[in-house]
Formats: sequence, C-alpha cells, structure tokens
Amino acid sequence: MAAAALFRSLGDPSRLAILLRLAEGEARVVDLVAAVGLAQSTVSAHLACLRDCGLVDSRPEGRSSRYFLARAELLDLFKSAEGLLAATGEAVALCPTYGTAATDEDS
Repeated sequence: MAAAALFRSLGDPSRLAILLRLAEGEARVVDLVAAVGLAQSTVSAHLACLRDCGLVDSRPEGRSSRYFLARAELLDLFKSAEGLLAATGEAVALCPTYGTAATDEDS
C-alpha cells in the first residue's frame, strides 16, 4: 500500500527532521547537517531516499545544491499531524508499541 510506504519514509526520525527543516525553507547539505546533527554521508543518503520517494528535490547552486520540499502537501500533512498530536495529548508518545518509551527500549 502506497500510504504505508509514505508513512514509513516519514517514520524515520532523521528523515522527518530533514523534512521539517526543509519545511522552513531551502537548504544545502551542510545546512541540514548542522540542523539535524548527522554526518554528511547520512544526510546525503536520507536525501537520496526522500528524492526517490518524490518528497524532496534540488536545484544546483554553484558547486552545491539547494534542497527543498517537492510537494507543498507535506506542509499540510505536518500541520495536520501537529493538530492530531495536540488533540491526543500524550497518548501517542506513551503508546506501548510505537511511543517514545517503546522506541527507547528498542535502542
């Protein structure tokens, strides 16, 4: 199912952090590295994944590229997710299967 693949791509904390940073505006890889605190190679790999999924795109700028959200609908999705999280309180974070406690135990 395509929706499952979309949410799986958004479910990775690193990819989500990159997308949320790009929701603020275009960025170079070096900017994303600074924003999300990951190695350049890791950020580049996540960007390649997100580009393959059609969620980000880039344009050349000098010797580097500027990345941006390829779909404005992502902004609506993020806004809807914030509203849903606000409405559910801490229930999602406390979920025994998918919440932060479950994620912390998996680490």
